[in-house]
Amino acid sequence: MNLKDLPSDARPREKMMARGSAALSDAELLALLLRTGIQGKSVITLAQDILDRFGGVRGLLDAPGDALEAIKGLGPAKRAELMAVAELTRRALA
Repeated sequence: MNLKDLPSDARPREKMMARGSAALSDAELLALLLRTGIQGKSVITLAQDILDRFGGVRGLLDAPGDALEAIKGLGPAKRAELMAVAELTRRALA
């Protein structure tokens, strides 16, 4: 399902603006970073697939860049963004 097909209050960006970031699932938060899905897979489904593959947010944050390369839909720009978020998270927790 395309995000445009969802009611506006169910779309991650609109949901976050109305209810705050804590109201979003991990997949919805990741979907905001990814911005787009791939043919036949919405960005939310792609995000959930990525989280499932790595065992959740913690696993994704610990994933090396080459593990991200294997995921269809994560080009260089999206991989760099995810790696930057992971590094910012590490620094914030240090």
